[in-house]
Amino acid sequence: MPLDAFNASQPLTFGVELELQLVSLSDFNLTAASPDLMHLLKRKPFPGNVTPEITESMIEINSSVHSSYEPLLSELLEIRDTLVAASDMLNIGIAGGGTHPFQHWSDQKISAKPRYEYLSQLYGYLAKQFTVFGQHVHIGCANGDDALYLLHALNRYLPHFIALSASSPFVQGHDSLFESARLNSVFAFPMSGRAPFTLKWQDFQDVYFAKMERTNIIKSMKDFYWDLRPKPEYGTIELRVCDTPLTVERAAALAAYLQALCRYLLERKAAGAPDEMPAEDDYLVYNYNRFQACRFGLEGAITHPKTYESMAMRDDILATLDQMLPHAEALGSVDALRHLATAVEGGSDAAILRRHFEQEGSCEGMVNAAIGHFRGGPTMAL
Repeated sequence: MPLDAFNASQPLTFGVELELQLVSLSDFNLTAASPDLMHLLKRKPFPGNVTPEITESMIEINSSVHSSYEPLLSELLEIRDTLVAASDMLNIGIAGGGTHPFQHWSDQKISAKPRYEYLSQLYGYLAKQFTVFGQHVHIGCANGDDALYLLHALNRYLPHFIALSASSPFVQGHDSLFESARLNSVFAFPMSGRAPFTLKWQDFQDVYFAKMERTNIIKSMKDFYWDLRPKPEYGTIELRVCDTPLTVERAAALAAYLQALCRYLLERKAAGAPDEMPAEDDYLVYNYNRFQACRFGLEGAITHPKTYESMAMRDDILATLDQMLPHAEALGSVDALRHLATAVEGGSDAAILRRHFEQEGSCEGMVNAAIGHFRGGPTMAL
């Protein structure tokens, strides 16, 4: 079917999706608890929305649409507290983190939803290996042309979000040596990567998408697993590179950083500033910058897509956070940028998880610590 028309939304409004781990408190492995949890949550008012994910050891929470940081943070905290109360009744733990450190894909059970069953048949074991956990952020756009402009202008900053959210160092019981190993699982899908370079919605809709639809490979935007993709039915762009952080506070701060960057970029576009206008050649360094962020996180390097200057990732993030302060002041999110600046200085969630592994001496202890971080309180007794 043809691509949906781009439904205009209020520019710079935003919302967050978080995929979360459901963990057994007996062995700290993932547990197929989403049907029971969903049944319990339907019996009480739930702020935002909660849905099952591709395997039954996952859920996804969705915030409402917000225009500023503080209400988003307040709602995410309320969602967290509601989930923690429900998980206590079921004697399970809920955790962030981009990967569970020792679960095996073959143990996972595909959720009973037609689309997930279809994906399982199409992708085979990749569907169960997709038991990884990410944060998605939607940003409202006035029109499709603005959406595509932001989609491509943001490519220079996407490694920041990978490094700032990185929380998936362990896979299948071993340290991957990556800060974000989760994105390697996403990259296995054939329609992953980046969107084609076009800045006109009419071209994207009538030329690119129409051609893809004729191949019978693509039926909707859901079939693209791009790092950033337009969502015309919502009137948004959707950032998809972030691991799920260990805390909802970090998740809200990342969303606010993206909102400030989009405000900055839209102002530059309105001013006709050539230094921020995206070009196809910007993607010459994209995959390597992405690798640097996944492999080394805050300790990596980033190559500027226009000048080819190489910079330390940590320094580039701090300089950009400082540059975004006037926009954060206008949007009411200065505290969010301060939170991220502190995180840059203090280390990533991946580094925190590695420290817990060293202290506890086991992956189980690391998962227990992740449950505690999500709860905002002490860990469970092992």
